[in-house]
Amino acid sequence: MKIAMGCDHAAVEYKNQIRDLLRAQGHEVTDVGIEAGEKADYPDIAEKVGGLVAGGTAEKGILICGTGVGMSIAANKVNGIRAAVVSEAYSAKLCRQHNDANILCFGQRVVGIEVALELVKVFLETEHEGGRHAGRVEKIMAIEGRQE
Repeated sequence: MKIAMGCDHAAVEYKNQIRDLLRAQGHEVTDVGIEAGEKADYPDIAEKVGGLVAGGTAEKGILICGTGVGMSIAANKVNGIRAAVVSEAYSAKLCRQHNDANILCFGQRVVGIEVALELVKVFLETEHEGGRHAGRVEKIMAIEGRQE
C-alpha cells in the first residue's frame, strides 16, 4: 500500500518507528517529515499529507502530533480528505468501515506506542463497508462542493 505520513515536533519518535515498520512490511511510505531537532507547524504537514492522499499519490495517510486533534482539523480542510483522530482500535475500525476515513490521526502524548501500532494495523486492514454508509460518505463529500 502507498502511505503518506508526517508529524510535528511532538511526534517524531512514533512517526519514525511506524514508518520503519511499515516499510519493513513492504508498504511504500512517503515521509513528509519532520526529523528530530526540527520544528514544524502541524497545519503544514497535514496539508502535505492531505494533498498526497487527495491527489491519489498515496492510498492512505497517517498524521501524528501531540494529541492528533490539530492534525485532523487541518487535514480535513483539504478537499477529499476524511481524517479521523482516534485513540483506541474500535474507533480506528469504524472510521474506516462507516466513514471511509483516508487519514488516521493520533497523538504521541495520548497513546502508548503499542496502542499506536494497533491503531495503524486496524486502520490499514479495515475496508469501507459501503452499503448504507456509502450515501453518508457522499453527503459528507457534498458539503465540500457547497463551500466553494
